[in-house]
Amino acid sequence: MKLSIDHLVIAAADLASGTEYVASILGIAPQGGGAHPRMGTHNRVLGMADGIYLEVIAIDPDAPQPDQPRWFGLDQGDVRARLEQGPFLAHWAARVDAPMDLTRMQADHPDRIAPVIPMTRGDLRWRLTVPADGSLPAWREAGHAAGDGLLPTLIQWDVDAYPGVSLPRQPLKLVRLSGSHPQAGLLRQGLTWMGADTLIDLEQTNGPPRLRAQIETPQGLKTLA
Repeated sequence: MKLSIDHLVIAAADLASGTEYVASILGIAPQGGGAHPRMGTHNRVLGMADGIYLEVIAIDPDAPQPDQPRWFGLDQGDVRARLEQGPFLAHWAARVDAPMDLTRMQADHPDRIAPVIPMTRGDLRWRLTVPADGSLPAWREAGHAAGDGLLPTLIQWDVDAYPGVSLPRQPLKLVRLSGSHPQAGLLRQGLTWMGADTLIDLEQTNGPPRLRAQIETPQGLKTLA
């Protein structure tokens, strides 16, 4: 597989706090976006250079409880506990481009790639991988598992004008995506298998997992974490 960074995911308890968090660091506020009725969430978005964008996502208080667990671990205790401390860079998505087909890839490797679900929002149509329990994706090997937002969700857009193309590009450029994890070696195995090992730099840590994005802004280099 050959993948590209599609977008960064800022998780927040609500869109207002997530938007304020991004604006306070990058100097530009995410806007627009919309609702994901199937997942009971909504978002705001921010276009950046190189076809990459940023998404602030939160549980939609006006949406009914979805039939399945919400994506990105938003229903899980560890993510909820982290959100009580404020918005944070929770995850990232890697794009699968034609002629590769995400649905076929998952069918060929169901033990490695989470189920693929179709999604729509307005004129947008896409497919992405979501574990059945809504958790963040993980790599499993020899009885061990690691993920915690550092292993990407895979996404394939089924429209030409996907957000990385259609959103106004702000003067923001992702310079480096990096992370630290107690099982960095295991994660590197998964990233290499996926063809995403050159997209993120990982280091071993004895502390909690963390994801960081260094972004060049008109005010200099800033970090989302």
